[in-house]
Amino acid sequence: MNDKYYELTITLNDEFVDFIADFVANIYGEGLELGTGQIIVRSESDLTFVKDALVSLSGTLSDAIKMDYTLEEKENVDWIKTYQDSIQPIEAGKFYIFPSWYEPKEDFINIKIDPALAFGSGHHATTFSCLEAISEYVVSDSSVIDVGCGSGILGLACKKLGAHVELCDTDPLSVESCKENFGLNEETYDKLWEGSIDKAKTTYDVVIANIIADVLRFIAKDLKSTCKEEGLLILSGILDKKEDLVVDSFKELTLVKRTLKDEWVTLVYKK
Repeated sequence: MNDKYYELTITLNDEFVDFIADFVANIYGEGLELGTGQIIVRSESDLTFVKDALVSLSGTLSDAIKMDYTLEEKENVDWIKTYQDSIQPIEAGKFYIFPSWYEPKEDFINIKIDPALAFGSGHHATTFSCLEAISEYVVSDSSVIDVGCGSGILGLACKKLGAHVELCDTDPLSVESCKENFGLNEETYDKLWEGSIDKAKTTYDVVIANIIADVLRFIAKDLKSTCKEEGLLILSGILDKKEDLVVDSFKELTLVKRTLKDEWVTLVYKK
């Protein structure tokens, strides 16, 4: 890898971005990034020829497409290493959450997650608090559903404790991510589907939902109906200023525990 690279930024009317990007791709097919009213071209080779070609094109079009150019030479960064260095393992309850470029840790239940985002990797306050609650309340052979499973980290934690786990998420990308992370940890789930809790076919000892407060309120009836009598609901993703909305929706249940971390609240209820 060279110590330097070149970055050409083209600023133009947003309606012409795709057209100009296609033109650039025909003469230089690598390292294009498209934004609103902007195209960025990166290369370890000098990009003056791309700028000159665009100036020539603009002249051919009688300046119908106005473009501004900034060509800079920058320090070349190993982005993969930078990303890996930015993701540190964490300890949450009984669990040690670590990316694949770290080693597992003794005396913890190890879960391997290669996060694309901090949310769903244990680093976000809501995920962290849910892992603590799972450590305390989920036991072997209990039936669990993780609603809005995202990366699958919470369901994985329950599975590592010996629970029977089902998961669902309305986002198809999350469903795929969940599959991959269970595979990465050599674990299996009982069921996983695209959709929400309303598609559940049974009831559960523990219902987990790490979702924003407004959605928790919207699906509160389904969350409660799929929880067994004497079962637990672990609810998170709740901003402290929205907590009253959730509390009001689950007021007939018994609040077992409330955790506040940063500005996020996690509530554990017993039915």
